Amino acid sequence: MSPRKRYWLMKSEPTDFSIDDLQRVGSEPWTGVRNYQARNFMRDDMKVGDGVLFYHSNCEVPGIYGIAEVASAAYPDPTQFQKKSKYHDPKATQEQPRWFLVDVRFVRKLDAPVSLDAIRGHVDALGEDFALIRKGTRLSVLPVTAAQWKHLLSLEPGS
Repeated sequence: MSPRKRYWLMKSEPTDFSIDDLQRVGSEPWTGVRNYQARNFMRDDMKVGDGVLFYHSNCEVPGIYGIAEVASAAYPDPTQFQKKSKYHDPKATQEQPRWFLVDVRFVRKLDAPVSLDAIRGHVDALGEDFALIRKGTRLSVLPVTAAQWKHLLSLEPGS
């Protein structure tokens, strides 16, 4: 019996890395996560083939802009070792890395984004515990249930 597929929402500022960038390169290491809970999701829970909702944050219309998938098992984020990187961590060593990442592969862009405002209008269907709309949650990597995944994609304009 194969393991159950999981689903995630991963946030990126489009000025740093957008769904268009992912479409252009095909697959990309998800570098720079410096939150332990988000790191643990990538390191301990993500599996190749898991679904990813690609979310643009800190932009005019925050929301889900595309679909990707986890394309690799977790491995140490190389930016933690690079002194010139804004993600450098002087406490990390090759022998004891602190930060891990997965590669993410492009699947498709949405015809139009599912905005955060639209998502907030569906709290009854998504549940008050849905981390994206829960007050105080700022994680860049969030788990999504299969039901939430299905509902969020049903909000895509034209679906």
